[in-house]
Amino acid sequence: MFKTVLFPIDQTRESRHAAELVVSLVKTYSSRLILLSVVESPEDREGGAEPEMTSPKAIAQLLDTAKTLFKDEGIDANVIEKQGMPAFSICDVADELDVDLIVMGSRGIGLTEDGLSDSVSNRVINLSPCPVLIVP
Repeated sequence: MFKTVLFPIDQTRESRHAAELVVSLVKTYSSRLILLSVVESPEDREGGAEPEMTSPKAIAQLLDTAKTLFKDEGIDANVIEKQGMPAFSICDVADELDVDLIVMGSRGIGLTEDGLSDSVSNRVINLSPCPVLIVP
């Protein structure tokens, strides 16, 4: 059902929480896992992104750590690092790789009227070429 799962990650607690569900999904469906993180330029920062997400070195370290954590669970993940606006980059990768499901953590920023337009997860939901699972 979910042959390929895309898991966009950042350095938030919500992303780490979503990883538990990703492990379960990937093992249940014997899915291919793709980890994605996006290096943002300061002027492109979406949804109040953390400053660390603008550092290529920090992103590389984040992806390396995540890959190791999944490997410890018996999951061999592919890693992709992109540069740009997160929502657009996530959807572009999902489209290019014919992903069956995107799993993302949510920080709850889009739960207010002010945050709705700034929410990365909301933008991904609206632009994605495949189903999106948001983990609160």
